[in-house]
Amino acid sequence: MGAPVAATATAPSTGGAGLEWQRQQCVPLAELRSNGVKPMAIRKVLLPLQSATTAEAAFSTAATVARLWSAHLAVLHVSVDGSREKTIREAFSRLVTESDLLLAEPAPNLDRPTVGLTIAVGREADTVAYQARLADLIVVPHPVADELASSTHALHAVLFDSAQPVLIAPRIAPRSIGTHICLGWNGTAESASAVLSAMPWLHRAQARRILWSEDYQRRGPLAPELEEYLAEHGLTVDRAEFRPINGVVGAGLLAAANEFGCDLLVMGAYSHSRVRQLILGGVTRHVLEHATIPVLMHR
Repeated sequence: MGAPVAATATAPSTGGAGLEWQRQQCVPLAELRSNGVKPMAIRKVLLPLQSATTAEAAFSTAATVARLWSAHLAVLHVSVDGSREKTIREAFSRLVTESDLLLAEPAPNLDRPTVGLTIAVGREADTVAYQARLADLIVVPHPVADELASSTHALHAVLFDSAQPVLIAPRIAPRSIGTHICLGWNGTAESASAVLSAMPWLHRAQARRILWSEDYQRRGPLAPELEEYLAEHGLTVDRAEFRPINGVVGAGLLAAANEFGCDLLVMGAYSHSRVRQLILGGVTRHVLEHATIPVLMHR
């Protein structure tokens, strides 16, 4: 594998016309600290990009996260032959210019979001998974039909081989992330891992809701027990039961999240085996294919 090389890009302009970056109303970090709350900081966000087709919505989603946490956004492109490098560099340069992110190396004391691009040669799944292990959050583009194999391959690589939370960006860039959070709870170890990874977001959210269903529940703690656990962390949540739509649990979960005005759905990934879900379908697969909001998953 060749050594990654940094891309060259034009420094972002402060007044250039382009994407309209939305500001959102989350609890500021300074206010949390003044109230004695110390949420775990998100300092590095990894964004694997393999195609310019999905770059805009995914970059916008990741940039929103970087702004919320004054984090460094590390964009990563991996290929075995360099066939898309020129396209990715051009898309990256344009998106950075249209954003308000500073093109710079990560700095621990820099209280503003930064961004950089790394080009690597090698196997996509291996390289992305390795890099993801040293990121606080991985943002991946929503799988697109004509590139489903490639995009799903990268998604599964970080879900199964990074041990880090993964944020699936919707097809259309969201106006906000994490102001109204839904926790899709079924009592499994995967859903517990997802809740733990969402703690920084939960402390900043304006509203929080646990979504549960008898058809979704597995062996493990029930929704009231999760509510009690979150209360021990100073978090107030409510609970809502949802029902499958036409027998599809994932459809019921998404409908309940949309009814709440959710802009971040948190859930465990692949409580059943990946092969079983790919063949027979499942909640994870349905959400991956049909969600129109950001989804935070963990295994």
